[in-house]
Amino acid sequence: MVGITSASGLSSRLQHLRAQSRRGNRLLRGFTLIELMIVMAIISVLLAIAIPVYQKSIIRAKESVLRNNLFTIRNMIDEYTIDKQKAPETLDDLVSEGYLRQIPQDPITNSNETWKITMEDTPIGGANGTPGIFDVHSGSDKTSLEGTPYADW
Repeated sequence: MVGITSASGLSSRLQHLRAQSRRGNRLLRGFTLIELMIVMAIISVLLAIAIPVYQKSIIRAKESVLRNNLFTIRNMIDEYTIDKQKAPETLDDLVSEGYLRQIPQDPITNSNETWKITMEDTPIGGANGTPGIFDVHSGSDKTSLEGTPYADW
């Protein structure tokens, strides 16, 4: 009897070890489909939050460059007008006279050819003079993050 009991005890012990071995192998095989789906859902939520923030930061940077470029061009138009006693007829006049190295690029349209120029109503030199540039705006038809059109800046 003792031998039979030990054999059945040994057999149940072997079954227990096999069950543990199967569970251990399953843990070593990898992730379950549910675990992968949960990880993918978390990554998707994080991306859904991060992408709009990233895109807005790019737009804010372009708006900052646009403001700086408009300030620089307007300042140089004023300097040219004071120095020459007449407003520049084109933006190229600012470059050719050395007020600008080159015409700055409109960061919204990615071109330096799309600036909208506002000509003066009355030439500074009097009625006999030719009208020159009074102001400059972006040539974009888009709206800023503030809600105002870039063309109104």
